[in-house]
Amino acid sequence: MVTPSYVKLFEDGTLRQRAERANALLRACSLCPRACGCDRTADEIGFCGTGQKACVAGVHPHFGEEVDDVQLAEMMLHLAAQGCHNINLVTPTHVIPQILNALLIAAEKGLSLPLVYNCGGYERAEVLQLLEGIVDIYMPDFKFWDSSWSTRYCAAEDYPEIARSALREMHRQRGDLRTDEQGVATSGLLVRHLVMPQGVAGTRELCRFLAEEISPATYLHIMGQYRPCAEAVTDAVINRVPSRSEMQEAAAAAEEYGLTRV
Repeated sequence: MVTPSYVKLFEDGTLRQRAERANALLRACSLCPRACGCDRTADEIGFCGTGQKACVAGVHPHFGEEVDDVQLAEMMLHLAAQGCHNINLVTPTHVIPQILNALLIAAEKGLSLPLVYNCGGYERAEVLQLLEGIVDIYMPDFKFWDSSWSTRYCAAEDYPEIARSALREMHRQRGDLRTDEQGVATSGLLVRHLVMPQGVAGTRELCRFLAEEISPATYLHIMGQYRPCAEAVTDAVINRVPSRSEMQEAAAAAEEYGLTRV
């Protein structure tokens, strides 16, 4: 089994330094691109709805609990004891400091599972730099190429620009996705993209960007499981599932731009 990079950083003290830098960002929170500036060390609640402690929504047998750093470390060790291949951190952006604090504790107790950073793509490149050599696998979404759609559906006009910058930083750190002899991912970048009706997601533009500005060997997961729910049901643009022809066009765009791992 490949030894995760953070083990070395723990041993030489770098992991502790990164955790301290990340914790400092909580005082006037700027972990995510919304940078709402609340003092989360005083348990102020910002855009993400999270204060000082991380909220874990799904680590068996835990569910929906606020946890301190020691408890979070215990969850990581629990997953390792169950024989998991990695620790998949889902939507971790707003709790990076808490994760690094817990990782310090868990690494001291022998944790050596790769970390997967599973996110929506809306990440500050400057914050991602704190994770260099710590995260093994980056697994971001890329949701919208056009800012008019990201504004309409995510209230984030800068999403496309921010997400492109994040992909560049993730690939700079880890490169293309690599797997072991059993086909299990060990390191690198895997991009997920949900095809939406009427070209809303900008699949063709994303394929060109990945092939020309990231790498033609980028591992791209084109997903077709979009289903309208809640307010989307009444939105004339996205109130249906992607058609067969739209999915075929997405696959054709990846082939046209020379992406080889789709």
